[in-house]
Amino acid sequence: MLEVIFSQISRWAIPFFVLLIVGVGFIRGVKVFEVFAEGAQEGFWLAVKLIPYIVGLFVAIGLFRDSGALDLCIGILQPFLSLVGVPGEVVPLFMVRPLSGMAAMAMTVELFHRLGPDSFAGRLASTIHGSTDTTLYILSVYFASVGIKRFRYALTVGLIGDVAGFVASVFIVNRMFGS
Repeated sequence: MLEVIFSQISRWAIPFFVLLIVGVGFIRGVKVFEVFAEGAQEGFWLAVKLIPYIVGLFVAIGLFRDSGALDLCIGILQPFLSLVGVPGEVVPLFMVRPLSGMAAMAMTVELFHRLGPDSFAGRLASTIHGSTDTTLYILSVYFASVGIKRFRYALTVGLIGDVAGFVASVFIVNRMFGS
């Protein structure tokens, strides 16, 4: 019974909030459609402005992967990570997650197909996705969109946060599910 209630709440939550926002805007006298169209136009031009940064990031990721540097880093990290209970299949995710969310998701889906989502590696990969972020993508795209050029401290803090997320993921999944 409770599952049905939560299912219905989930199904109607987003439409409810959209209608609520439109209703509040209408009551306050906001020209909702005009404001929406203006925001959509602004978002379009922002996306066009960001294209060079996104292309540059994808080229850098491709070079990192195709040059063999990613494999080298994975080879160096794998023996140490296996000592703390990280399966070898998840090690590439540690390297790629801060760079690209799409690449990390592709690795996770491939891992799910091979080992299953309920495997230890699948659970660890899922927890990593929820505990970390695409730090370099955020810095290159979002910071560029507002004109921030110097982001040394943001990079340091973001990568420290990613490492903390990785460590917490390994600890929690090992404690909850054991390897």
